[in-house]
Amino acid sequence: MDKFSLDITTLRRLYLNGELTPRKLVDNLLAQHDDSDNPIWIHRLSPAELYRYADALVGKDMATLPLYGIPFAIKDNVDLADAPTTAACPEFAFLPERSASVVQRLIDAGAIPLGKTNLDQFATGLNGTRSPYGACRNAFNPDYISGGSSSGSAVAVATGQASFSLGTDTAGSGRVPAAFNNLVGHKPTLGYLSSSGLLPACRSLDTISIFALTAEDAEQVLAVAAGFDEADPYSRSVQGHGFDFGRAKAFHFGVPRAEQLQFFGNEETKRLFGEAVSRLQALGGEALEIDFAPFLEAARLLYEGPWVAERYVALKDFFDNQADQIFPPVRDIIAGASRFSAADAFAGQYRLRALKQKADRVWDTIDCLITPTAGTLYPIAAMQADPIRLNSNLGYYTNFMNLLDYAATAVPAGFQADGLPFGITLAAPAHQDAPLLHLAARMQAAAATPLGATGLPQPEHAALNPLPSGQVQIAVVGAHLSGLPLNWQLTSRKGRLIRSTCTAPCYRFYALPDGKRPGLIRMEEGGAAIKCEVWELPASEFGSFVAGIPAPLGIGKLELVDGSTVNGFICEGIGITGARDITGFGGWQAYLQQKAGN
Repeated sequence: MDKFSLDITTLRRLYLNGELTPRKLVDNLLAQHDDSDNPIWIHRLSPAELYRYADALVGKDMATLPLYGIPFAIKDNVDLADAPTTAACPEFAFLPERSASVVQRLIDAGAIPLGKTNLDQFATGLNGTRSPYGACRNAFNPDYISGGSSSGSAVAVATGQASFSLGTDTAGSGRVPAAFNNLVGHKPTLGYLSSSGLLPACRSLDTISIFALTAEDAEQVLAVAAGFDEADPYSRSVQGHGFDFGRAKAFHFGVPRAEQLQFFGNEETKRLFGEAVSRLQALGGEALEIDFAPFLEAARLLYEGPWVAERYVALKDFFDNQADQIFPPVRDIIAGASRFSAADAFAGQYRLRALKQKADRVWDTIDCLITPTAGTLYPIAAMQADPIRLNSNLGYYTNFMNLLDYAATAVPAGFQADGLPFGITLAAPAHQDAPLLHLAARMQAAAATPLGATGLPQPEHAALNPLPSGQVQIAVVGAHLSGLPLNWQLTSRKGRLIRSTCTAPCYRFYALPDGKRPGLIRMEEGGAAIKCEVWELPASEFGSFVAGIPAPLGIGKLELVDGSTVNGFICEGIGITGARDITGFGGWQAYLQQKAGN
């Protein structure tokens, strides 16, 4: 076959058309790459193992397997049964009998694991050079860092060796490598992806993350991988996200003050970030300047505060007995745990809570936040010459995210003049994963970047909805319309106007005897289209709204002029006794205007 993209949309099309089978895909993957000069992989599955996964899909119904035949890579601090987990430390290696919960979910959905990828040892670093297996090289220029700690996971996808990959993210490890290799990198809401089978770095902050060629792919993988796991005490159930600012025609986004932005002397990334902000405005976003100071102060807590001690807790026995086997910069960071006491841990928690209160105020006025993912990108030689300071620079925009319990998506945003990629990050409070990914998809399409380093174009974007919205739509025809006396009952419940439209032409409309409300009755014949508004409410607010509706009105299914149905106001037949038929006015506001004129 000719070269084809490994994005999920393309692969599913090829499978459905009969142009590709999982076994042929494995043939293709085995034949196409020799990465001996770039240590992307620590352990690759043998051809026999890969064919065994592919052959297990024979005769299976693709409709029941959302990731049928989709190949993926796994960061080597996440377990795959019968493959060694090393965390990039050969002396630490062990052979797990079971796969991590997330890995097993993906395999059960039809995905094919390819192997374990290189990383900054024990997931400590953002640059990809801290591994005894070698520094993983950037997919666009081998002289530059790949980003870390999920270095191999990102480069495997960017170079067309996997459709998606699992990384982990404590301080930015699932986002920085995405930016440096022209990928989407999604850091989910903490707890959405089980940490069972993950070797932790900071257990209270870690999450498995997703690298993908497109935002749609990342959302599909997230929908499969997410789910509550009793075996993980930090696990959370996926909640409805509320207002989908990612698909809204108008939304608000925050931008740090100009003096709080940091590009570390790189004028190219500064230019590209300005273009990304303009792109977001062109999609309907209104930019609001925010104070980034509490975010930055929270970020400093990660390595200057007691959370460093969590890294020691995760490796205590190994560190106490074999510290000399640990990569020097990693060993130095973990050794720093000794300077913190239990009192320091509590003081750090108190300070973090205060900073979160300050940072969270921005969500009263904005739906999401945009920042660079990293201010600049360094050569490997420069990073190895100054590993602590330059690594710290890479975390300027990322270190706060898990501490503050936010979700984030790194998105490709263009290329520097030297051909190196640049990415931005969209962030929002916990549970806003779907809107972030929807907005990321629009940003990715608008930037028109190729897929990773493959040079292949983006596939046609599709409006997928694999994650729950947590929203309920309701059509209103009377006093709840915009500007009318009861509209506050919607807005006070965080309701948002979706669109103004009309019902299907099968209703009669009446002014009820109290003169304050209309009633809508469906007719078999003789009906007309009535003007209405469709509003969206959080599902958690819907019950209280309905409870306040007095008889003879109620909520039922209302047919709209486009043939769709939504929840909407209807009237019991008995309610129109003594009512005035006002169908001819076409809507409640027109009737009120006529009434006022008289």
